[in-house]
Amino acid sequence: MVPLVNSKSRLAILLSQLKDFSNPDAKIEQYPMDSEIGAEMLWNAYFLGDIEGKIIGDLGCGTGILGIGALLLGAKVVYMVDIDPEAVSICKENLEQVPEKEKGMLFNMPISDFRKNVETVIQNPPFGTKEKHADREFLLKAFSLAKVVYSFHKATSRGFVEKISQEHGFAITHYCEFKFPIKASMLFHTKPIFKTKVGCWRMERRQ
Repeated sequence: MVPLVNSKSRLAILLSQLKDFSNPDAKIEQYPMDSEIGAEMLWNAYFLGDIEGKIIGDLGCGTGILGIGALLLGAKVVYMVDIDPEAVSICKENLEQVPEKEKGMLFNMPISDFRKNVETVIQNPPFGTKEKHADREFLLKAFSLAKVVYSFHKATSRGFVEKISQEHGFAITHYCEFKFPIKASMLFHTKPIFKTKVGCWRMERRQ
């Protein structure tokens, strides 16, 4: 599969043009993926051979930034899964902007109901601040589906991610840390934008 973009900056620009949540749900922590951060993660994954020509699972896809980015980088197919019908509707609208949109397949369901095996999981799950252990559920599902997992979590969750990956036969091979910008989208937000330290882990199943 030939990538449709040839630079990280171009990828970030295209991702920034996608539609965001119109009515984000605080309970399931619907914070939009930053286009620059998403592009950097995807670009790194592409150069590690985890995107182009691969079957990808985007768990908790939201509006589809990560999954659509994977399509732009030449993924064979991307399964995009989200429990929220409104998010899936926005994701479907965003997919219309992709030349090879037929390679993006949408599933409106809890991730626990998703059964297809994939080669790489890319996910920005809830951090578990509103619903305890929400991030754990996503990691366990990702481990059951794929050999390689890219997952975003709060940087303070480093010990938790290391422990759970080891317990389930995965080794952490790469780690990047970002200052994740969160726009004021909930009633309790008091600043237009605030930043929190977020890490992205690449985990690979041990042979």
